[in-house]
Amino acid sequence: MPEPVIFHVDVNSAFLSWEACFLLKKGYEVDIRRIPSVIGGSEAMRHGIVLAKSAPAKAFRITTGEPLAQARRKCPHLQVFPPHYEVYVENSKSLMDLLRRYAPEVEQFSIDEAYCDMTGTEKLYGDLTVFAHTLKDTIHSELGFTVNIGISKNKILAKMASDFEKPDRVHTLFPEEIPHKMWPLPVEELFYVGRSSYKKLHNLGIYTIGDLAHYDKDILISHLNKHGETIWNFANGIDVAEVTASQPENKGYGNSLTIHYDVEDGDTAKMFLLSLCETVGARLRSDHAFIKTISVSMVDSSFHHHSRQMTLPSATNITEKIFYCACQLFDQLWKGEPIRLLGVSTSKATKEQFTQYNLFDTETDEKYKKLNSAIDQIRTRYGEDSVKRARFLEDQAEHMSGGINKAKRTGITKDA
Repeated sequence: MPEPVIFHVDVNSAFLSWEACFLLKKGYEVDIRRIPSVIGGSEAMRHGIVLAKSAPAKAFRITTGEPLAQARRKCPHLQVFPPHYEVYVENSKSLMDLLRRYAPEVEQFSIDEAYCDMTGTEKLYGDLTVFAHTLKDTIHSELGFTVNIGISKNKILAKMASDFEKPDRVHTLFPEEIPHKMWPLPVEELFYVGRSSYKKLHNLGIYTIGDLAHYDKDILISHLNKHGETIWNFANGIDVAEVTASQPENKGYGNSLTIHYDVEDGDTAKMFLLSLCETVGARLRSDHAFIKTISVSMVDSSFHHHSRQMTLPSATNITEKIFYCACQLFDQLWKGEPIRLLGVSTSKATKEQFTQYNLFDTETDEKYKKLNSAIDQIRTRYGEDSVKRARFLEDQAEHMSGGINKAKRTGITKDA
């Protein structure tokens, strides 16, 4: 049986690279990858953070996620470009299609990452480390952007390898290379070690991935529970997860929205809740899923977070029922403070619907099911904006909001 060989393909500064390709095709004379530049969210809409940065911008210590105002202080001549998410979705699809030409199994991990199981393909491509360079160069020549490719025997080591020196590189991290390539790295560079985790690890005297790999696993579990065992395994290069093209089913559906002004009245807040419920409901019905738990989250103008949830007697995917419950939760939650962000999320998703009949609600539910189905069919055929509720005609809020809007929900492409 052949030894497993896994590639992890990661687009270099994906949003900025894809934006650069888009601008060059539109006749823009400068390759923004070669100047201090960032992709930035709308400051007017209070999404003003760095979404992606160029290598020259990184030289000014600009980081992803920092406010644009702070980034400009670091680099006064910084160029900021707005995101075109539909372009990024299109580029992501092109990348996955290209990978499927060469790999027997491709698992998309995120919009700009994928695992390729190359096991047994040596007879087709020869030395797979050499072939990885060919694949990388093919992506660049055909699609116009660069990637890093990490190679190993499992997914975690391949992912760690792809994060080594960038851009446009191929790196290996086989088990025998772990001691000198991975263990000297800071522990926060290990996949699955977030800010909260690495602070706890530092308190335990764990500063490198090697420190973590050699730490007593039982003590680690006593401090970090199951997560401690997971990251200990990763630090030792242990990962049994297989590359699979099939995506796991959603266990929950949700969207949130940062509002571009402070909302101070309940009716307006509920209008934004409705726009979120429209999106959540459409996603549920598209996946033929039903949910039993609904929660509403809120961030006020002082950045205080609040949330509340309820469990339904029967699973549903009806937009109006989700909205009705969201309004109940909002009324319990809101104390009159100005609102900056609202979120609607659902959980306990199932493909089966068990309805607890109610003499007064059953007929109404059937009407809403037929209405939702008709609206979904119209939007699928004629576009998301082909039908909307009358309360959204004044354009105070998008009638379907959350996530990266149409591009993420539908994968549409248009000339932006």
